[in-house]
Amino acid sequence: MAEITAALVKELREKTGAGMMDCKKALGEANGELEAAVDWLRTKGLAAAAKKAGRVAAEGLVGVHVDGNRAAVVEVNAETDFVARNETFQGFVAMAAKLAIDAGGDVDKLKSLAYPGAGHTVADELTQMIATIGENMNIRRAATIEIKNGALASYVHNSLTSGLGKIGVLVSLESAGGKDGLADVGKQIAMHVAAAKPQSVSRDDLDPALVERERAVLIEQARESGKPDNIIEKMIEGRVRKYYEEVCLVDQVFVIDGESKVSKVLEDAAKSAGGAVKVAGFRLFVLGEGIEKKDEDFAAEVAAGAGRG
Repeated sequence: MAEITAALVKELREKTGAGMMDCKKALGEANGELEAAVDWLRTKGLAAAAKKAGRVAAEGLVGVHVDGNRAAVVEVNAETDFVARNETFQGFVAMAAKLAIDAGGDVDKLKSLAYPGAGHTVADELTQMIATIGENMNIRRAATIEIKNGALASYVHNSLTSGLGKIGVLVSLESAGGKDGLADVGKQIAMHVAAAKPQSVSRDDLDPALVERERAVLIEQARESGKPDNIIEKMIEGRVRKYYEEVCLVDQVFVIDGESKVSKVLEDAAKSAGGAVKVAGFRLFVLGEGIEKKDEDFAAEVAAGAGRG
């Protein structure tokens, strides 16, 4: 019998998307012949993922899970919104969010963890789900957050069930005082983040490259006005301040009341907590953000299928 090497198993997994143990068995049945092993997996319905791997998966669910002072958010994609309503898929996303805490937000590590009660890894569970449900799926990203002194809060927008929806937010509030009212304030700030989509907590942790890019655009815009350099400089500084108010969480107008700055909300929270309160960090996942979706004309597709296109 031919030697079944780890490299051969890896190659078969990449080629078919089947689980590691299934690949080993297939190679054994095929006496180490790769293509024969592919055919064996196909006959067993275990290579279904291979045909689906090239299809765009931009739908799915974002899941959040809070466990004491640690929390995680994950995005698991599928091809259609219909799959998001599948209870098996929902259960997988919920479990992935829970396991992501111990994985530290590392997707590769998350995939390698044992899937509870299944006898195989998270990656293998995903592969089996792809074969069963019949759509391309993938764990796109994960992130974690934790707090030592304070509270964690979460919010899920367009929630289908507890902790699962289209937008997931985690917020950590750090406080030197007590925790009175922090959970409620944290939930409101998480809702604000979902709506306002800040890029950083404050000006201090905003990517300098983003600021310089914005400043360069503003300089060109100001120069086109034909005003003197000293006036242009003042114009630029004013517009940069406006930019901070748009992208920095603490500088934004609180969407809940439409008047206060988020920084003022934190000051008020400090009075109840008996000590300074600050946003130590946040995580925001918007389903499908940044994925290039295919534009499809379904009417034309149906017409073509009926022989009219």
